[in-house]
Amino acid sequence: MNRLISLIAQYAVFLSIVIAIIVWLRLPRQQKWEFAATGLIGGAVALGLLKLGSALYYDPRPFIAEHVAPLFPHPADDGFPSDHTLLAMFLAVCVFFYSRRRGIVLVAVAVAIGAARVAAHIHHPIDIIAAVAFAVVAALVARPLALALIRWWHQRSAGANRL
Repeated sequence: MNRLISLIAQYAVFLSIVIAIIVWLRLPRQQKWEFAATGLIGGAVALGLLKLGSALYYDPRPFIAEHVAPLFPHPADDGFPSDHTLLAMFLAVCVFFYSRRRGIVLVAVAVAIGAARVAAHIHHPIDIIAAVAFAVVAALVARPLALALIRWWHQRSAGANRL
């Protein structure tokens, strides 16, 4: 069981990335641009929230604070928030905008990653909760901005083509 927990905690994020890429590849061209813009804008917002959160709140990892052995080697740095969970949940929300079924699958993957990282003594539950909140906020902020940017770009391009 510990091996499964370690695998999910360390590597399931790659499953989220692969599924997000597959969803992106299957989208029509217009939606590919929207998805990419949401990812770039939201990624910047998520990274900003991650950096701000870790600057404002320090949470030593459980294997340091509670003197327990982690299930896999990990640096003894700040655990707040969980970057693996943040990335997985951010991708899940972005995918959800285009495919509810695949988005729900990725939400389950993100939750499994968070739970596995807690079970592996790498994160506390607060690190996971914050990562989920930051990811959802980043995606919800980025989505309307991305759509507006794409709309503006198309209007600008259409205006240039008329000349």
